[in-house]
Amino acid sequence: MTSAAHTPLGGKLNTLVIDARMEEDRAVLTPRGELVHGCTDVLSEALEGLPAHVGRVDLDMTDVVFMDTAGLQFLERLGAFGRRRAVPVRSRHWNGQPRRILELAGLNPDAPLRYAAHPVDGEPESPVASAVARERAEQLRELRTEVEQLKQAIASRPVIDQARGVLMAMHACTSEQAWEILRETSQRSNIKLRAVAAAVTAGAEPDGPAPSEELRRALRTAIAHHLP
Repeated sequence: MTSAAHTPLGGKLNTLVIDARMEEDRAVLTPRGELVHGCTDVLSEALEGLPAHVGRVDLDMTDVVFMDTAGLQFLERLGAFGRRRAVPVRSRHWNGQPRRILELAGLNPDAPLRYAAHPVDGEPESPVASAVARERAEQLRELRTEVEQLKQAIASRPVIDQARGVLMAMHACTSEQAWEILRETSQRSNIKLRAVAAAVTAGAEPDGPAPSEELRRALRTAIAHHLP
């Protein structure tokens, strides 16, 4: 059984696919792709397709390559399913960027569901739980900021790579030197790195527009600083 969805990220279509198989009364789910907007719908479809006699659910997250805050909703949906069906649910093998996101959210990547569940309805929240909830909310705000920065970096990478290539060709510098020149130019001119890269790339075209005088000054200073 396979559940799948297409979701947008950085102008591209990204697919989440969840393969499911039964081993006696144990369901093994294998998600592949990205945990972004729409991932909980894909998970719900996979979970609803499990037989009534399922006694345990294991998720192998090895092939999940990216997640944003929708991944935390993914975990909540898993936890809700386990509570509703009264079966143990476990997710394991979180790696790379998804593992880092779980750590930033204050979750144990080796057992994130142990900490993701909400209190049972009707039970009062303890002072400790309340403090943890406030800390978690702050961590989630920081997490969303980092994810947004990551998305912008992914979207900006092609034009930045082009600008690095232009500087390497024009000044016989290394890729690392070209990166430092772009970064310093951005800081000195107070212009976003993506805009600096776009201006450098456009200015290299035969009929391309010249960068602004402010940007040219910052670029000359950065080049002099990093190249002999």
